[in-house]
Amino acid sequence: MADSTQKFAFGVDIGGTNTKYGLVNHRGEITHKGDLPTNKYEQVSDFVEALYNALKPAIDDVGFENIKGIGVGAPNGNYYTGTIDYAPNLHWRDIVPLAQLVTDKFNLPCWLTNDANAAAVGEMMYGAARGMKDFIMITLGTGVGSGIVANGHLIYGHDGFAGELGHTVIRPGGRPHWSTDLDGSLEAYASATGIVLTAKELLEKSPKESSMRQYSGEELNSKIVYECAMAGDELAQEAYRFTGQILGEALANFIMFSSPQAIILFGGVIKAGDLLLKPTREHMERNLLPIFQNKVQLLFSELAEADAAILGASALVWEN
Repeated sequence: MADSTQKFAFGVDIGGTNTKYGLVNHRGEITHKGDLPTNKYEQVSDFVEALYNALKPAIDDVGFENIKGIGVGAPNGNYYTGTIDYAPNLHWRDIVPLAQLVTDKFNLPCWLTNDANAAAVGEMMYGAARGMKDFIMITLGTGVGSGIVANGHLIYGHDGFAGELGHTVIRPGGRPHWSTDLDGSLEAYASATGIVLTAKELLEKSPKESSMRQYSGEELNSKIVYECAMAGDELAQEAYRFTGQILGEALANFIMFSSPQAIILFGGVIKAGDLLLKPTREHMERNLLPIFQNKVQLLFSELAEADAAILGASALVWEN
C-alpha cells in the first residue's frame, strides 16, 4: 500500500494506435504505468470502460481518496469543452465528450487538452522549461505539434485550438499535405513523414550513390533514413539539412510572434541531434530581425519520450 499522505494524478495520453497511462505523484515520479490499444475500440464508451479496468489496480493500490484527478492529452483535445473534436486519426468521429465520460465513470475530475499542449505543460513542470514563463514546445513525430506558453500560461485561443504551428504554411504552393489539403505546411516537411518524402525526392533528383537506394519506396521509412544519415550517407544527411532549414525558417516566424525565452524540440525526429539542430539554428538566426537574434535558446526536451505526454497530462491536474 502506498504512503497515504501522498497525492497522485493520472496522466493519460491518447494516440491513434495506443493509449499510454501512468499514475504520477507531485514530484513527477510515475508509480504505475501501462498502455492499451486505442484503435481496438469502435465505441468511445468501450474505450472508457477499458481505461477504467486498466487504471483500477492503481486506484486500489494508492486509495481513491489520494487521487486528485485525471489529465488527458489527445489529438484535437479541446481544453475549454473537454471534447475531442473531429480527430482524423481516431475511430470516434465528430465531437466526443471525453472528459465528461471519464468523470462519470471514475467519479474524478478530468481535464483534457491536445497532446502537444500536454507535453508543453509537462516540460514546464518537470523538464527543460522549469522556471520559464515564455517558451514554445514543438513536437516532431509522425506529425508536427506545438504548445505555446506566454506569460506562464498556455495559449488556447478563443475556441481552444490555438497553437497549430505544424499546419502553418511555410512554403506557399509547396508540398501537398497527405490529409489536410494544405500545400507547403511545416508538417509536410519537418515531421518524420516529411523527412521520408524529402529523402525520396532527393533519391529521384540526385545521381549520388546512397545506401537508401537498396530499399523500395514502400520500405523506406524515417528509421532507415536516420540510420543511413548516422552512418554517413550524404543524401540522408542532406534530407536532415533541408528539414532543418525549413524548420529554422518557421521557428524564426514563431519567435517574432511571441518572443519566447526558448524553443524546446521533442519527439522521435530529434534523435538526429546536430544533423538537425545545426541547420535549424543557422536558418532560424538568419531569418530573425537583429532585436531577436542570439536571444532564444534552442533546446531538446529533458523528458523521456515515452513519459512526457503522461507527465504533461497529469500536470493538467496540478495546474487546476
